[in-house]
Amino acid sequence: TIRRDSQLWATVPQQKDDVSVERSPQSILDGHGSSKEKIANELSLGKSLDGGPVIDFGAVKDDKSKAEMALSAARKKYEASLQDGLSQHSSRERLMGINDEVVAEVGYEIGDFMKEISEESGMDADVLVQKCGTYLRSKAGQSTFPQFWQSGNGNAEFSAEEIALFDRLLERAYEESGIVTAAFAKTFYLGTQVLPEPAMKAIWAVYVWCRRTDEIVDAPRPEAADPDAEMLSDLSEWEIRLERLFDRGEVVDVLDLPLLDCKVKYPSLPITPFSDMIRGMLMDIPGLGQERYDTWDELHLYCYRVAGTVGLMSMPIFGCAPGFTDETAKEPALSLGVAFQITNILRDVGEDAEKRERVYLPQCDMERFGVTEQQIMEKKVDQNYINLMKFEIARARMYYARALRGVPMLRAESRLPVQLSLDAYGQILDKIEENGYDSLTKRAYVGKWEKLAGVPASWYRTLDIAKSLPLPGDWGKPSLEDYEKELKETLEKKWAEMSK
Repeated sequence: TIRRDSQLWATVPQQKDDVSVERSPQSILDGHGSSKEKIANELSLGKSLDGGPVIDFGAVKDDKSKAEMALSAARKKYEASLQDGLSQHSSRERLMGINDEVVAEVGYEIGDFMKEISEESGMDADVLVQKCGTYLRSKAGQSTFPQFWQSGNGNAEFSAEEIALFDRLLERAYEESGIVTAAFAKTFYLGTQVLPEPAMKAIWAVYVWCRRTDEIVDAPRPEAADPDAEMLSDLSEWEIRLERLFDRGEVVDVLDLPLLDCKVKYPSLPITPFSDMIRGMLMDIPGLGQERYDTWDELHLYCYRVAGTVGLMSMPIFGCAPGFTDETAKEPALSLGVAFQITNILRDVGEDAEKRERVYLPQCDMERFGVTEQQIMEKKVDQNYINLMKFEIARARMYYARALRGVPMLRAESRLPVQLSLDAYGQILDKIEENGYDSLTKRAYVGKWEKLAGVPASWYRTLDIAKSLPLPGDWGKPSLEDYEKELKETLEKKWAEMSK
């Protein structure tokens, strides 16, 4: 497949900063990650929503941080290669962000259907993708991609045969997106199954973009002379592609088409959470991101970037009920993303320590409860660790309770998938408790049939009657205020113990 990298240069969005082109990404990578000063600077830019514990870190970044400087330097180097008419990735055999892990999980090569459709149509695969992209852009309002309309291409006409071909191509791309989503995010995928078809497919498109971003950062690069520099170069290209898709509706490969179609159908879909997620992925890079999280606020920024952003991406697709807006629904949406990520962290404490030598738990919380990093690495569960888990689970449930308030803010048809995901993910916390709070040697797992068995209860909870007549298991369930009180009292007790 011939890449379109050189064509990107013509109108590539230029970044203005004072990082020189000559400074290599590797020279910035050398070191030990973000400094406390840089971290504090980013945290200070966050905005508390409703004066509560949910922080909106949208578009927050420190241009002088190591991560931003490394990405900026890699971007300049990549842009220079485009200006010179060079393509660093012209020989790439696979779609960007699709690697051996993705192919193995799915069971076949992603995007191979293009060969079949290309042969049947007698049209080059890249030409076909670009024509389909033009067709989708022509369906957008003039305010979505103004430059496209100003160029006169918005009035392009297509035959019935071409439209049928484009529709088939797009349908196959959506189908593959659903397969990837089902393979990597089973609980998330289950929630999409109860959405109307257009929204379901749009969520798949969003997820696949997130998946590809994650794979670009995490994928092994055994053949690369400098894996870190190659990763940053790829990530720079990926960010430029994102900007051009949202700015101009331009695509590079077939899996870009569903996201373009999503932008056409949901023009209010913002680019900010997508860009923020890229920065979240960088936080996991040794020597570039953050090695440990001293405080909850620091971890909160990470949770926002890698999970809260998904809530913001989904909001225009889910839509709001009458009387509510995206702005009023933002706090619950971010709460849900943060709750999901805390749950992931608590479930994977042992696995992260063993396989990645990472500890995401806030260091100050570990100190308060008398838990050491050595203890986690050695997988020793004692009463101190159990108490720490109880505290962190209460924090996660507090964010779930805040997220729950947002379900009635959504359009009626969007409430069940969100409630279903909320309930299914919340069960992981129950499993940690059932495992004796041992997330060092045991993995909390909710089976497929358990999730399916919970669908009727999730559906009932979305009904108005559930407020006055809760399910038996919901009677006496702690409220948001109860969780907040528990957290406050636990911290006060610990501070008192430490001050003795």
